[in-house]
Order: sequence, then structure tokens, then C-alpha cells
Amino acid sequence: MSVQELVVRRGRRSGVTTMVAVHSSALGPAVGGCRFKVYPRVHDAIDDVLRLSAAMTRKCAVAGLDFGGGKSVVALDSVPTPEQRRAILLDHGDLIASLDGAYRAGPDVGTGPEDMLVLRERTPHVFCVPEEHGGTGSSSGPTAVGVLAALRAGARSVFGGDEMNGRRVVISGYGSVGAQLAAALAGQGAEVIVSDVDERRLAAAEERGLRKVGTEQVLAIEADVLIPAAVGGVFGPGAEVAAPLVVGPANNQLTDDAVADDLAARGVLWIPDFVASAGGVVYTLGREAENLTHDQALGRVAALEQTTQRILDAASANGTTPLAEADALAEARLTSGAEPRTPSPREPRTAA
Repeated sequence: MSVQELVVRRGRRSGVTTMVAVHSSALGPAVGGCRFKVYPRVHDAIDDVLRLSAAMTRKCAVAGLDFGGGKSVVALDSVPTPEQRRAILLDHGDLIASLDGAYRAGPDVGTGPEDMLVLRERTPHVFCVPEEHGGTGSSSGPTAVGVLAALRAGARSVFGGDEMNGRRVVISGYGSVGAQLAAALAGQGAEVIVSDVDERRLAAAEERGLRKVGTEQVLAIEADVLIPAAVGGVFGPGAEVAAPLVVGPANNQLTDDAVADDLAARGVLWIPDFVASAGGVVYTLGREAENLTHDQALGRVAALEQTTQRILDAASANGTTPLAEADALAEARLTSGAEPRTPSPREPRTAA
């Protein structure tokens, strides 16, 4: 896996290993989330940061953003105390600062806006600090909006229309994004079934009238739509998938890109995760890097529906998979920059 730069460092305050991978800066500075996670070995964390940074390159390129792909990981061996967490974040902030803007961090699994605020004590190259401190806060809402946009395009391809009333939707992962997707789809009349490893989250889902199932059952439930909204590596060769449409925000859902061909051969339309999950970064960069208004940035997120439709139309016309077409779109932009992004309101638009 090609990577531009990988920096791994043991923090001087905490002694915890943190790392940053800059996968590509062909389109601009690398952006990507900061992941706090317990790993069995440091090498597992390195593998994760490399995979995730590569996915961010594809995500930014397909979404038409003038940024490259990066990621950072804090390789924990146990859950830290609040005091240890602060020391780790300050160490990680120093590492990000040492890259002098080549990588810019936002929240990811295990981190949130308050953590970004601590990072900002050591580096200005941070997104999504709390709104009261001048940032955009959590990106989970725009991420969910982007998933729903991709879902509409997918539903038209599979079902002939994007109406969700009466559809059965299974959501694997009832976290910040999964819960918002569940609420939105239930509000559209869908039968929503959720799964999560956290019993407290499942209890919250039950309070909202949602049906819950165990994580070991979730892929095999017969449904119209499956939404992976938790961890990556969900689909391997021969994975049992009982829904004809799979679209969700979880990163790196496939254990290998070849699984996309396997799913397609079995009649499953899988929308690439780096397409469906782009809403958060599109919104955040629109607001914080381009000073767009909330509505303008959400308009950019909504445009992911057209991007997804373009990819699905190309796959149908060429007899390929959505992954192949999304990769082709990303590669075209990375190598030539020919694919125009949506201009900001301050930029001139060519008259039709």
C-alpha cells in the first residue's frame, strides 16, 4: 500500500504510541480523523492507519474536495483515565504540529469535538472543535445526510424508486450516525432493525420503538437495505448478505476489494463506503475551510446523491461494479485534476 509519509512516535508525556499517515497530497493537504482504539499490537494500528488514510484519499477525490487523504491513530493498550487521555492527546497534537499542516485532523472512532479542542492546544490544524469554540462540532449529522443521499440513488437502482415507506432496513451499529439514520428512516415509514455491541445503545433504540437483534445475526436478516454503521472488515469472501442493497458509513467495510465483485455476482448492490460516508468531511471542509453557510455546506452534502447516481449509472453501462467506477473517478481526479468540484458561492460559475 503506497503512502507518502508515515510517522510513528511514542509520546513524551504519556508513553503511548501515536501515528499519522499521509497517503496523498496530490489535491491538497491531507485530512482525516483521529482514531482512539485499543490494538493487540502496534503493527495492527499501523495497518489500520495505512488502510484508513488510503480510503480518505479516495473519499476526498470522489467527493470533489481539494484535499488529500490522511489518518491518525492512537494505539492504546488499555482504556486511559481522563488524565492519561489528556496527556495522550497533547502528545498527538505535538505529532500533528510537527507535520506543519501536511495533515489536518478531525474526530473519528473514539474521539469527538472536545478531544479536538485539546489537540488545538498544540496545533491549529484541527477541525470540528465544539461550536462554542468556533468549530462545527460533531460531523455525525452531515455524515448521516450523506448516507441518506447515497441510499436514495441506490434504492432507485435496486427498487426503481427511493421511497422507504414499508422497506425493512437493518442498521449494524447504533452509534451517533447509526442512531440518526434509524430515526430518519423510521420517520419515512421504514421498518428499522438495529444491532450494536453496546447494550446501553440497544436499550436506547428499544425506547424509541426499534427492534434489536444480536450482532451475530445482523448480516443474515432478510431485509431490503443493510446499513453497516459500526466497524470495518464486515464483508469477506462469501459473506452472508441477505439484503439486495448495502450502503453505510462504516469505513473499510470490505476485507478485500475483490469482495465487491463477489457481492455483485450474488446480486448485491454495494455502494462504496468512501462514497456513502463522505458527508461529514464535505460539510466540515465546506464550513471550516471555505466559510460556507450551514445550508450551503449541506447542499454540497446533498450533491453526493448525484455523485452516487453517476457511479451507479457508469457501473450499469460498463458492466462493472460501483467500486470499480468510484475508483476510476478518484483516479481521474488524482492524476489530472480534471473532475471539477462544486464551486463555492464566492467563485464565478460558467454560464449555461
